[in-house]
Amino acid sequence: MTQLLHTQAAAIIAAHPQLALTSGAPERLQALLSSETVMPNADAPADAVTAVQKATLAACLALDFAPDDARCVAQAWQHQSERFGHFDPQIWPTEAQDFGLLRPPHASAFAPCPQRLDLYAVLPDAAWVGRMAHAGVPTLQLRFKSHDPQAVTREVRAAVQAVQGTPALLFINDHWQATIDAGAYGVHLGQEDLDQADLSAIRSAGLRLGISSHGYAELLRGAALQPSYIAMGAVYATTLKRMATPPQGVARLKVYQRLLRDTPTVAIGGIDLARLDAVLASGVGSVAVVRALVAADDPEAAVAAFLKKLAHEQPISNA
Repeated sequence: MTQLLHTQAAAIIAAHPQLALTSGAPERLQALLSSETVMPNADAPADAVTAVQKATLAACLALDFAPDDARCVAQAWQHQSERFGHFDPQIWPTEAQDFGLLRPPHASAFAPCPQRLDLYAVLPDAAWVGRMAHAGVPTLQLRFKSHDPQAVTREVRAAVQAVQGTPALLFINDHWQATIDAGAYGVHLGQEDLDQADLSAIRSAGLRLGISSHGYAELLRGAALQPSYIAMGAVYATTLKRMATPPQGVARLKVYQRLLRDTPTVAIGGIDLARLDAVLASGVGSVAVVRALVAADDPEAAVAAFLKKLAHEQPISNA
């Protein structure tokens, strides 16, 4: 590796140390460059990989980005450098065009939802959905886990009935066919569910679609499908489910949000009232909470506290 490569990669790390998940990024960079295995794409011929891509990939790997995410940033930084006419390590790429994304509106996009979904409660059953809807939570998700199709159908229908007479918007996690049949507001899918779900049927039914993401590669995959919103996380560590990726932190949340600033977004993962200010400072349009409500001594009081802070920090929209 050339001295220029090291200089460029080190400059990126020095300009964006807050994006690292652990300390020691400069040392990791030195080890990566010494191994001489830094390539943005395993399928790309060596002569097609630019110096900017190599430097950016090395820097992103040293900053603890997963390899697929690092490759996304490396390509975006190359595109940014071409637009600028030069390489600038100070400016982290956040423009949609550099990541190959089109700005909305899109002709084949899913039905829109509010730009700010505000407080978004993820709940285990229809009883909790009804309770939180009547407590004033504006956006709800039923995350009901069962392998019994009849039980799923009953719970989804009960959740839809539970929000009637309230302004709450109800998303159903995973069970897209039951969501269509019951007439819920929308469905939320994880990355692993996107290959199995009939996205055309969801779009044709007029349902809103939310998609989970855990880094650049998943974020870009989700955004390319033109969903109603994209969830980003986990921001903080969570014990509710085993995560394949480490907590992303608020610094990364901020750069993800800048990239998706034209798309409704939801931050999720370990968010409580004490962490709310830091999360909202990223510019994200909604915060999803689970234990902060269902494990609270007084869930209704917890809802009121969240809504009060959210009303102070950002405008509320539920149209």
